Amino acid sequence: MIPLSVVIITFNEEANIARCLESVKGVADEVVVVDSLSKDRTRAICESYGVRFIEQPWRGYIAQKNYAAAQAAHDLVLSLDADEALSEKLKLSVMQMKETPEADGYTMNRLTNYCGRWIRHCGWYPDRKLRLFDRRKGQWDGQYIHESVLMEPTSFVRHLSGDLLHFSYYSIEQHIKQVNDFTQLNAQRLAQNDRKPSLLKIIGSAWFRFFRDYFLRGGFRDGYYGFVICRISAHASFLKYAKTRQLWEQKKHRDS
Repeated sequence: MIPLSVVIITFNEEANIARCLESVKGVADEVVVVDSLSKDRTRAICESYGVRFIEQPWRGYIAQKNYAAAQAAHDLVLSLDADEALSEKLKLSVMQMKETPEADGYTMNRLTNYCGRWIRHCGWYPDRKLRLFDRRKGQWDGQYIHESVLMEPTSFVRHLSGDLLHFSYYSIEQHIKQVNDFTQLNAQRLAQNDRKPSLLKIIGSAWFRFFRDYFLRGGFRDGYYGFVICRISAHASFLKYAKTRQLWEQKKHRDS
């Protein structure tokens, strides 16, 4: 049976980390937690599970996750966030994979829990992620808040059955705060382009996002929270381009 290292990055995750660690019992041959100097009980909880706990100041999502993978004792790594956990079906799939590995990387569907409700529409499911991979043939890459595992072109990737459970937001307030933070980062990146977003783009993108997610992607089937998610997602699209336009105009003013 091929050995597996589970690697997790954390920062103030006392509300989530125990659930994550419980879910990999019997699957992981080792668990490595790379913590960016938490101020809560994250370390104490991790040590109670006997994990290898490493403190590393924050480097950014991509660099931190690649650093965590590099600390693993085994080349096959399962990279998780602290607010994620393996479903029982996914655990079984991982165990079967360890007995008869057939690929260099493995994808899985991620199912998100929003304010206590599982969201199966809104464009949120299936949210396919590649999280289990041979670190010799793949690594984290991408943009600051849109990181993903990039495999070598010759790598073979298969899909595992079962869900990666994602406990994303415990409140609407938490969702809105993250939207504000992420849209600012996206706007800073987009503002580096030469084109200023038009008013039609700012307004139209929000309306299109809501129509697509709520009606075409079935957000209405997720009830009240489906509506909330689609409405906030539409607002996020509006904010991204409105902030981009403001930053673009500020940059133009400075350069003139």
